[in-house]
Amino acid sequence: MKYAIVIPDGCADEPLDALDGRTPLQAARLPNMDRIARAGVVGRANNVPPTLTPASDVATLSLFGYDPLAVYTGRAPLETAAMGIHLGPNDYAIRCNLVHAPDGHMRDFTAGHISSDDGAPLIRELQAELGGREVLGGVLEFHPGVQYRNILVWRGKSDAEPFAHTKCQPPHDIPDRPVSDYLPSGPGGEVFRELMELSKPILAAHPVNAKRVAAGEKPATQVWLWGQGKAPRIAPFEPTYGPRGAIISAVDLVRGVGVLLGWHRIDVPGATGYLDTDYAAKGRYGVEALGAFDLVCVHVESPDEASHEGRADEKVKALERIDSDIVGPLLDALPRHGDWRILVSPDHRTTIRTRAHAHGAVPFAVAGTGVAAAGQTSYDEPTAAAAGLAFDPGWHLMRWFLGLPSGVALAPRASA
Repeated sequence: MKYAIVIPDGCADEPLDALDGRTPLQAARLPNMDRIARAGVVGRANNVPPTLTPASDVATLSLFGYDPLAVYTGRAPLETAAMGIHLGPNDYAIRCNLVHAPDGHMRDFTAGHISSDDGAPLIRELQAELGGREVLGGVLEFHPGVQYRNILVWRGKSDAEPFAHTKCQPPHDIPDRPVSDYLPSGPGGEVFRELMELSKPILAAHPVNAKRVAAGEKPATQVWLWGQGKAPRIAPFEPTYGPRGAIISAVDLVRGVGVLLGWHRIDVPGATGYLDTDYAAKGRYGVEALGAFDLVCVHVESPDEASHEGRADEKVKALERIDSDIVGPLLDALPRHGDWRILVSPDHRTTIRTRAHAHGAVPFAVAGTGVAAAGQTSYDEPTAAAAGLAFDPGWHLMRWFLGLPSGVALAPRASA
């Protein structure tokens, strides 16, 4: 059996006036996703427990079949796995965003979608100026990642956990809001706040930012620390579920989850994690990977990015490209390998109205061998809300998708 999973990140949304009262999934032309709906079934899954923050770290673990309440330790440790950074048992990984907040408001959590070529020298400068410092019994290390997404590692010298109860706010959830209202708090919060403040003059004096300002681009005005945690302990996917997997994503977080599960990481040239990603290349690499792996997962970040920017038109375009360039080729290729199944599902909701992630069930569509048609005609939120098939908690969906015994009862009908 061959399995394909396509994740249009954050695609679940609300009806929008800009789309004549439709959601982006309803407004977009999605013949291939609708084809899956007609041939199989549309349902809903709640991937984020109410006690955890709605974000891709928690939601992706759930979508891949793991109870986040049991295995989740934080966002940053998942990304370190993709970056090849080893975490010892006493170490903390901390997400270190480059952001643009020139007037005390979070004007751009991506610092103008700063390139890796611009971002890496800034992080290396922070390492030169602040790295090696001993703070609360641990040593600081700054590691450049992809674009604005970077990592700070605190190398602990004992089993102390100074950041276990530090409360942090993801910067993408506070667009245009005063940063002073969302600074890290609780135990360890003072350290995070001090490092964020110390980063300001260091970044302001760097030639990269001077070049960006001269070019009319947004400079990175500071770092934003959040998503901290220790290395998680996650059972590998293959011995747990059976299929040998591969992950295609331009986002270190999602790649990191795949790496921790034992999936093979496939990097696609031209995949950016933004609206300009090479959709067709992702589709080609996904089809090719079906020959070597039992399960191929293709993650696309662009719908989520469009939501964070409040751009309904771009979210619709992203969904249409995912449908034509990724879902369509996979759907055509799968039957050539014998028995097959395909799953299309976002990890979490990201609404245009709030430009932020949100709790709540998301719609999924499944078709393939052994999946009986349920009489549905489209893949969207209203269709999922009216369906009887639902998984709450959402991590039970994976067993059902793979055709494994689950014993999961259907959840009552509720709004998606």
